Order: sequence, then structure tokens, then C-alpha cells
Amino acid sequence: MPATKGSAGKNGSKDSGRQGAGTALVIVESPAKAKTIAGYLGRGYVVESSIGHIRDMPNKAAEIPAKYKGEPWARLGVNVERDFEPLYVVNTDKKSHVRKLKELMAEADELLLATDEDREGEAIAWHLLEELKPKIPVRRMVFNEITKEAIQRAAHNTRDLNTRLVSAQETRRILDRLYGYEVSPVLWKKVMPKLSAGRVQSVATRLVVERERERMAFTPAEYWDVKALFEVVGADAADGPTAFPAALVAVDGTRVAVGRDFTSGGTVRSDRAVRQLDEAAARGLTERLEGADFSVSSVERKPYRRSPYAPFRTTTLQQEASRKLGLSAKQTMQVAQRLYENGYITYMRTDSTTLSESALGAARNQVRSLYGADYLPDKPRVYAKKVKNAQEAHEAIRPAGDTFRTPSQTGLSGPEKRLYELIWKRTVASQMKDAVGESVTVKLRGTSSAGETAEFNATGKVITFHGFLKAYVEGSDDPAADLDDRERRLPPVAEGDPLTVRSMEAEGHSTRPPARYTEASLVKELEEREIGRPSTYASIIGTILDREYVFKKGTALVPSFLAFAVVQLLERHFGNLVDYEFTARMEDVLDAIARGEAEGLPWLRRFYFGGEGSEGERETGLKELVSDNLSEIDPKEISSLPLPGTDIVLRVGRYGPYLDRDGTRVNVPDDLAPDELTKEKAEELFAQPSGDRELGTDPATGRTVVAKSGRFGPYVTEIIEEPEEGEGRKAKAVKPRTSSLLKSMSLDTVTLEDALKLLSLPRVVGELDGEEVTAQNGRFGPYLKKGTDSRSLETEEQMFTVTLEEAEKLFAQPKQRGRRTAAPPLRELGEDPATGAKMVIKDGRFGPYVTDGEVNASLRKGDEVEKITDERAAELLAERRAKAPAKKKAPAKKPAAKKTTAKKTTAKKTAAKKTAAAEKAPARKTGTPRSAED
Repeated sequence: MPATKGSAGKNGSKDSGRQGAGTALVIVESPAKAKTIAGYLGRGYVVESSIGHIRDMPNKAAEIPAKYKGEPWARLGVNVERDFEPLYVVNTDKKSHVRKLKELMAEADELLLATDEDREGEAIAWHLLEELKPKIPVRRMVFNEITKEAIQRAAHNTRDLNTRLVSAQETRRILDRLYGYEVSPVLWKKVMPKLSAGRVQSVATRLVVERERERMAFTPAEYWDVKALFEVVGADAADGPTAFPAALVAVDGTRVAVGRDFTSGGTVRSDRAVRQLDEAAARGLTERLEGADFSVSSVERKPYRRSPYAPFRTTTLQQEASRKLGLSAKQTMQVAQRLYENGYITYMRTDSTTLSESALGAARNQVRSLYGADYLPDKPRVYAKKVKNAQEAHEAIRPAGDTFRTPSQTGLSGPEKRLYELIWKRTVASQMKDAVGESVTVKLRGTSSAGETAEFNATGKVITFHGFLKAYVEGSDDPAADLDDRERRLPPVAEGDPLTVRSMEAEGHSTRPPARYTEASLVKELEEREIGRPSTYASIIGTILDREYVFKKGTALVPSFLAFAVVQLLERHFGNLVDYEFTARMEDVLDAIARGEAEGLPWLRRFYFGGEGSEGERETGLKELVSDNLSEIDPKEISSLPLPGTDIVLRVGRYGPYLDRDGTRVNVPDDLAPDELTKEKAEELFAQPSGDRELGTDPATGRTVVAKSGRFGPYVTEIIEEPEEGEGRKAKAVKPRTSSLLKSMSLDTVTLEDALKLLSLPRVVGELDGEEVTAQNGRFGPYLKKGTDSRSLETEEQMFTVTLEEAEKLFAQPKQRGRRTAAPPLRELGEDPATGAKMVIKDGRFGPYVTDGEVNASLRKGDEVEKITDERAAELLAERRAKAPAKKKAPAKKPAAKKTTAKKTTAKKTAAKKTAAAEKAPARKTGTPRSAED
């Protein structure tokens, strides 16, 4: 845990400005932010970025310092026996940058740590302080918007480092480390290598899996109702609408069943006194109501009032950007980060809905100038924070500055402009008057030819003053839902008014399973359950997508069968680790540490080693859970999901999911959603020709060789049996040899001899110039390879027949260069909102991909060429850009040195060379290793 003595308060405290006329080194997180802030601070300040965290616990064995290599806790990076002391190392790619920061600090008179004002930012500042070990005054500079006024104000109003926030962040980091490094290896051994578990990641995956389980267990129920179009007798069209729709709600005083009255099992809820109409009953009632007289039985009018939505915080911005702009949570945060760093919006990781006095003034001024004084309330609106334990002292997300720029004034374009406009509209609307109007419910009644009393309902809404709705209307997760500004006008009617039926029709409905989560609704669910921090949700969703625990179908998040196996293991053997309430309580503890109301060490001890819980019962610790459960977990059982009502079992194998029935196996398509695997679908998979042909046994290995049809075309492979029950699974499993069929071969005619020839590739032809020559099949056809040199072969058969002499002749010839004619795109799409370039889908070596001409992104599981939307294509490209390494800047050209300097340099180099030659030793025996200096 960080000690107070290491805080900025040791050398600096709150003051009103710079001391003296020296140079202040200001350290922020990102280069983009550094560039903007440097322009605002001007002379006397040097602004440099830390490029995120400069140190962390080691990620691989090579990063563990030599003196800790033999320690049993070194793999964890946390000394659990010594008060959970973390082992911090400077990231390998940051060592040179840390040297640079130290050099800059040596030239400075004071240090300003200007990282973000949240737990993560406070922790980055503390790590900088611990690593740089400054001997000059240190101050903590904080701001939540990057404008000239805000930055200059922050430089003159500093504070001490908040060690409570640092402690909370360090406890969180240690907790996540222990969770991931202890539980993930269990998944490697029992399910599949290279999987991961995480405190919030695993719970988020469980939520998606549980929703899919609900869909799988769902039984649809059919129900019918009657819809009618009524017309007011004698109404004048000049007064408004004369006809309006209404729905049947009751027959003879008994309410007619609707979707919400049914259970997920397809039966009417036991506590509902309703009448379920089938098709015959609904159509029969419709016929008996032909020619019936209807009249208005009652009219209920209520005032309608809708207040503005609170300004955005992190999660509400992610949800609304998903609904309205089609941006993923990750894309939203990337775009918001750019807007923040370039001074357009305030800090985008916040739980707060509060606006500062200056922001309130700016918003109210824009309401007055754009909409008029009639839309401005007498007093500013204040929004109480809704998020429990909101941890940061930030504002809501709003346009930056004491005056707001309209979207057209920013000069922005693409997703940056659209997201800024969303934030701007929401902020301005939050300071406008309520929308008011009237809601009306009209009840109608008529008698059928059989004497039945049929009751219909019609509802309407009229907005008499739109208020904030003039500026902004919130979206909805339900595409069928009416938005707040939607009016439904009804004719002016009174009780007893006669009505005629213009049309009447029976309608059938089927109950629907619960909707799958989208990114927006999953973010909302996590927040409502108080699981994790809002600022981490985008990366959590990105992780479960990258791990292929979840894939997308449109905007829906669909769990893979792999996710089912992982969640099944965690639920059975690590139940509290994926328990929603337990995970939420962990957040409460971390928040209490941040407030100074709790200490992290006792809680970490109980979490890892076990101990007495809050209600006096003993809690099993993580270490004991992992040790005790490992031998009890049966890999085959964990990865098996019986298909209800059948003798078929779905198993998650090393190479994907497959169905097993009495030893007969069939692969399951990668993009098949779990709720689509019904008994009928399983039988269909078993019945259809799989394309798999058993060719025989390889005499050299004894393994069965088969020909298969795969995503990238037909191929041959050898079968390596899954480990038997109780054997466990090795982390480094033996991979089967695989080879694509040649163009001259087909699945129907390929023989065992053909297959063994293919599996023998690459074939060693011989040796030339001391290097091995091989013949192999590649992306652009058959070729010979010698070291780094290669030559194309004319036919595929040459891979098996080419001699060393023929190879020597080919390598003696100059290498032919050229490109194949590009294949036409599979499909053309619209423009990428980020670049404005045309997007197309092409067929590549590894399957279809989307490209804008600069960036290529493979289609993921669940994406179909014919169904992919422009929004989904843009999302794939944005994710690919985010993963791409940053382009290296060309080194700046140095000005030509003066002649005297050049002469001195030359003389020094000459002298150095002579000295080096004279003192050259066979090996270096003294000196400090570079790693020790760093």
C-alpha cells in the first residue's frame, strides 16, 4: 500500500502559483494531451507525457528481476506472505522514456503531476513519484477540461497527492491480479489453453450466458387479440382526426391476456385472472361484433409532464451513443478521449451528473439565445448523483469551456462531430423547461350478436409545450417503444358519444424470449447491479469479444459455447467469484478504501486466505478454492452440455464445439447461437453430409487421416483424440498436421496417398549454399524456399517432384515480381464515418474482410457478408485501427553543426576509436548492466 511519506505533500502543497522564475516539468498521460496543454501554459513549463502507466507488476517471467526469480510468489507479482506487497517493474518499452523524464526533471525546478483526477490517474502520478524520486518540489495539478483557462487555473491551484485514491486503486490492481493469475490457469488446464478469467469480465460473461439460458428454456405462447379502427359519428375533420385505433382489453369484464401475462414456460401466470384467446375465439368474436353499436364508456384525462434527462456520465453516454450513433462502448470512449484531449469536452470517465456554475451559465445562455427565454426555467436545474459511491470529484460530461461552442462552430467532422453534438444537445437540454401536455385514455364498449360485452382501449398524448424536447430526445433500447416526443392525437370525444367501426381484425401474437444484451443494455445492467466501475465497461466488453466468449449478431451479444463451458466451471467450483452480490460488495469495499473508511490489507487477507465474514461465518479464500477444486474438476464433464430431451451431448473441444452421440461426432458451426441448437437442428446436423471422409490410417503415426470441408476450403488433417476423463489437458497440446487440398483435388476423390503427400509438406528438396531448400504451398501458390529467398513453382505437382538441380536453376534466375489482378469486392458498402472512404467487403486468404482502402478488418463470428451493415463495418474498422501499433514518427532533422563543432566531434571520434582499439578486451567484466541503471 502506498505510504503517505511518498506523496506529493512531502515536497509541495496547495499554493497559488509558480515559485520563482524557473522551469516546471508537467507530466500528463498522453502525448496528444501534452501537446495541447503545452500551448496553453507557454514559457516556463515543459510538458511531457508518461504514455500511460510507466510501471506495473511483471507480465512475463522475463520481466521479473533476477533477485526474485526463485521466489514462489514472483509469478503472481504479489508477495502474499508479506502483506500483499506488489512487485513493480518499469515496463520494458518504457525504460528509455523513464530515462528521458529523469533527464527533463534534472533541468526543472519543480514537478507538476497532471494526470487525470480519478483513481487511475492518481495511481499513475504516485508511480511516477516513486520511480522518478524527485528532489525538487512536487505538486499535484488537476483539471477536468483542457481549455486555456482551466489549465492555467489548475497550474496555480494545486493539491497534494490523494493517497486514499492510490490505495483503492492499488488494492483493486492486486485483487484483479490475484483473481486472474490464480483462476485463469484452472481454465487452461480444464477447458482450453490461453483463456482468461477476471473479476468483472467473468461476471459480465455470466450475465450474457444466463440470458441465453433463459432464451434456450423459453417456450413461446400463442395469444390473440382484436384491433379495430373506430370513427366518431358526426365528427368534423376540421377539428382534428375523426378516426382512431383501439385494442380489445376485456370480454364480459375479464381482461384479455397479453404478452406480459405469460411465464417463460408458455403458460398463463397463476396470479393473473385473464382470458386467453386462441385464433378461433378471436375470429369468432370479430364476426359477432360486425355491425355492433359502440360508444365511449369513459374518458380519462391526466396532465403530462416530462423533465429533462440529466447530463451524460460515462455509462449513459455509452448507451445513448450505441442507440443513436451505432458506436460500440469502446468506440465511444475512443472518440470521447480525442474530444477531451483536444479541448472539446470535459473528462469522459465520470460518475457525476453535476454541472459547475460556469457550465450552468453557459448552458442557460445557449438556451436563451437558441430557443428563447420561454424555454429557460427560473433557476438552474441541479441533478443529484444517482450512482452509488460515485468516486470522482468530476462534473458530468459536457462541452468544455465557460461558453459552449455549437457543433457547427467546432470545425469537427465524422464521429467526433456526431458525438460532440450528442453531448452538446444533452447538456443544453438539461437546463430547459419541462415538456407538458395531456395524456388521454378512452374506453369504448360494444355488445356482440351473442350478447358479449367487448371493451376496447385507446390512449393518446398531446404535447402542448415541448420544452427540452425541442433540443433533445433520448433513445430507447426497445425499437418498438414510443419516444418521449411522440404524440398520439385522439379526436375530442365525451362519454356516451356513438362510434362506428371502420375496420376490425383478429391478430395473432407469440410471446418473445428475453432480448439478448446489446453493449448498451449490458453496460446498463452492470451499472444497475453495481458491478465494476463505469470507466472499465468498454474494455471489459472488448475483452470478452476478443476472447471469443461472446460474438455479435447485429448489435446483439451472443455467448459462444466456450463461454458456457467457462461459466459452468466457475459457477460449480468458484461460485462466489461470479456471484453478482459478492462482486458488488467488492466494489463497496474499494469505495470505502477510497473514502478512507477502510483498509485494503485486512480485506485482501480474507479474500485470498479466507477468514471470518461480515456475518460471522468462515469464508473460503481464493488460494484454498483453487487448491481444493483443481483435482475435483473433470474437464470432460465441465465442457459437456447435454441437449435436453435427447441422447446428444454438446462438447467444447480443443478445436471448437461438436455434438456427440454414442461416439458419433459432428461439428457445430462457429456462428450458431446456443438458443438455435434445438433437437431438430441437432438432428439436421447429424443428417447432413458433413463433408468429412475418413481416408485411412497413417502407418507412421497410427493416426486416422480425414478430409474435411472448412471455412477456408477443403483440407486434410489427422485426428488426435481428446484426453479421456480424468486425464486433464496439457497447456501445450499437440496440434494435428493440416494441409489444404490442391486445386486439382476434390473432397470426393482425394485418397490416403494424396493426403499423406500433402501432410508431408513442406518437403525438403536438399541443400544449396549451406541452406536447406524446401518446397511448400503458400498464400500465392507453390514455391521453393531457401533461407529468406524464394522462387515460385509453375504447378502444384512440382512441390513433390522438383529436384535439387531444378531448384538450383530456379534460384540462379532473377526473382520475378508482380501482382495478381485484384479480385472484385464481394459487396460494396457506404462511407466510413471516421475517414469518409468507401467501404467494401473482399475475400481474403483468411476469409472475408472489410476495408476502406487503408485498414483491413476480418469479419467476426456471426458476421455475414450479405447482412453486414455500414455501422457494423465501421465498427470493425475502428476496432482494427485501435489495435494497430502507432506509426513511428520520422526523426527530426538536426540543424547542421558548426564547423568547429564538427571538427571537435571528428577528433573525439578518432581518439575514441584509437583508445578502444588499444584497450580492447576479450569480454566485458565490469560496469553496471543497463537494466540496473534503468
